[in-house]
Amino acid sequence: MRGVDAGRGEELVGLSRRRHLPDGQLHHARTLVVVRTPPDVPLYHRRSNELFPQVLDRLGRDESVHAIVIPRTSEQRAQVLDLGLPSLLVPERAVDGQSLVASADLVVSAGGTMNREAVALGIPVYTTFGGRLGGVDEMLIREGRLTPLTDPARLDLRKREGDGERVRRDPASLLDLLLERCLGGL
Repeated sequence: MRGVDAGRGEELVGLSRRRHLPDGQLHHARTLVVVRTPPDVPLYHRRSNELFPQVLDRLGRDESVHAIVIPRTSEQRAQVLDLGLPSLLVPERAVDGQSLVASADLVVSAGGTMNREAVALGIPVYTTFGGRLGGVDEMLIREGRLTPLTDPARLDLRKREGDGERVRRDPASLLDLLLERCLGGL
């Protein structure tokens, strides 16, 4: 990962307290925000997302935040780095997005998959998607598990309670529950 504040001599190499985040750059007191760029290429997202640059500006200037931006293209990566905002961090290569989301205090994403992963993990998530929402996203919004974002000032940048460690579950127990539900009626 490379942060835009690398001019201060801070390297983003290694692993952190959460096993997959950059060591030495992240401060535990800061809110960890995972940000996914808009899908500019698909037909359903052809029009520009005007909210997204405002989100980057809001997060990138907030000294209480580490915003790890996951770009979809090398062009998006370059555009984010060119902003020169000190709280934005951008991976140099692919990262384990699911683990990153699991460690986040909140997620801001214009895409459905990362939003739904955050919802499934109980991570607060905001959507900046500007097109017509799918049925699943509409349901998650109605249930209060996905928040549509219209103003970056409305981001709730609180740290999650707890130590960020995942709860481990026995896969055999999950399989037993699944089989019981599926075969229970036979």
